[in-house]
Amino acid sequence: MRIGILTLPLHTNYGGILQAYALQTVLERMGHDVCLIEKRRPPAQLPLWKIPWAYGKRIVKNIIGHPFPIFYEQKINREDPIIKQNTDLFIHKYIKRRIIDDFSEIKEHDYNAIIVGSDQIWRPIYFDNKTGRTYLDFTKDWKIKRIAYAASFGTDKWEYSFRQTRQCKRLIQHFDAVSMREDSGVDLCRKHFGVEAQHVLDPTMLLNKEDYIQLFEKANVPKSKGNMLCYILDETQKRTYLVNKIAAAKGLIPFRVNSKEGNINAPLQERIQPPVEQWLRGFYDAEFVVTDSFHACVFSILFNKPFLAIGNASRGMSRFNSLLSMFGLEKQLTSGKSYDMKELENVDWSKINTILNEQINMSAKFLTNNLAE
Repeated sequence: MRIGILTLPLHTNYGGILQAYALQTVLERMGHDVCLIEKRRPPAQLPLWKIPWAYGKRIVKNIIGHPFPIFYEQKINREDPIIKQNTDLFIHKYIKRRIIDDFSEIKEHDYNAIIVGSDQIWRPIYFDNKTGRTYLDFTKDWKIKRIAYAASFGTDKWEYSFRQTRQCKRLIQHFDAVSMREDSGVDLCRKHFGVEAQHVLDPTMLLNKEDYIQLFEKANVPKSKGNMLCYILDETQKRTYLVNKIAAAKGLIPFRVNSKEGNINAPLQERIQPPVEQWLRGFYDAEFVVTDSFHACVFSILFNKPFLAIGNASRGMSRFNSLLSMFGLEKQLTSGKSYDMKELENVDWSKINTILNEQINMSAKFLTNNLAE
C-alpha cells in the first residue's frame, strides 16, 4: 500500500524527527511504501506594510535593554541552515519525504492511505492558519483511507474556536480510524467531535531500544561526556539549580545533548543542534535523566533509565500525565519543588517492559487492522 504521512514540519526537535522516523520505519516493516508529505518552508520575510512598524519596535527594544535583531528575518535565513545541519543530515538520510509547495499538488491516485500524526498535529497554535490541512481537507471525495495515528491536541483543554470545531468535526467524520496519543485526547474527540478514538503509543515506542542503538553505533558516536543526562527545553535558574542539586547528591556528572538553538542572541556556534544519534546515545550512557521534555521521558522509559520529569505546562501537561500514568510512573513527575529520589530510582523495569510490550502489540494492531485492504 502507498501511504503518505502528514505530521508537523521537521526541524531541530529530536522528538518530532524521531516520531516521524519511527512511524515510517514501522509501516515499511509492515510492507508498505511510505513517504512523509512536507510543505516547503518559504524564507522568513516581513510583508512590506509591516516593515516600518516591526523595525521601529525592534529598535526601541534594543534601546531599552531588550536586545533583539533588527534584521531578524535575514538572520534567520542566514543561520537556520547552519543550526539545522546535523538534524537535517539525519532527516535526509533516514526519512523519505515528498516536498510540496501546495497541497493541491497531491492527487487521489498518489496514495492508498494518508496517516495524520503523530505529535501535536491537532493543536491550533501549530495550524499555521490552515485549520483543515491536518484533517485532510484537501482529500475531499477521494476514495482513500484516512487514519489518525497517535494524534495529539497537546493539552486536555479545548483550544479550538467555534469555527475550527465545526470545520474539523465535519472533516474527521470522513476518517476511517482515529487514535490519540493521550487518553485526554480520546475524551476530547468524543466530547467535541462525537468520534470514538483509541488510545495508542507514541510512534517512537513502537521500536525497541536496539533499533535506536543501531543508529548511533552506525554513526560511530563517541561516549557521552558525563553520566547524568540533562535535556531541558525551557531553561530557568530554578531548573539549573535542580540539576546541580541532583548531580551533587548522586555524585554524577551532568551533560546536555542539545544546543542553545532557541536563543537568538547566543553565538551561532553554540546554537548548532547536535546530531540525532548523539541525542540517542545520551540515554544509553546516562545513569539518570532530568528533563522537561515529553519525548525524553519516552526514551528514558525505552532505555530503562530512572528519570525526573519537570512539568512543562506551557508545552502541555496532558502528554506527561497520560504517558506516565500508563506505566504507573506518576511519581517521576514534579513541579520542580519536591521529589523523592528513592522513589524515582525504585522502578520495576520488568513490569514497565511488560506493559510496554502489551501496548506495542495493541498499537501495532490498530495500524494493521485499519490498513488492511
